[in-house]
Amino acid sequence: MKEPVKTDKAPAAIGPYSQGIVTTGRLLFASGQIAKDPKTGQISPDFKTQVEQCLENIKAVIEAAGGQMADVVKVNAYLTDLATFPVFNEVYARYFTQPCPARTTVGASLPGGVAQVEIDAIASLQK
Repeated sequence: MKEPVKTDKAPAAIGPYSQGIVTTGRLLFASGQIAKDPKTGQISPDFKTQVEQCLENIKAVIEAAGGQMADVVKVNAYLTDLATFPVFNEVYARYFTQPCPARTTVGASLPGGVAQVEIDAIASLQK
């Protein structure tokens, strides 16, 4: 069984995907989030602000599924410029406490030419 997650506190899906899916085992797979502000539809040009918005969007999807950031067990992050990694890490560290989730961070080309970061996550929701 899989149950879709939908919230207006994160950007709506713009293609054939869900904001998140919860499985029978209470695993939540949150789709990749760019820094689109769900209220304005805008993306800030500032990298640090983009990381914060991405993580706020992920947080909104997790909370809509009944979870919290402490439930996250795996994160994938995609950066258009790996030179921004120290700033990414600085912001990221404010959202996760020990034990931090497993994480992969890679350089990527993101669609649209505006987004500098995209983040997806897997959370193990508490019963």
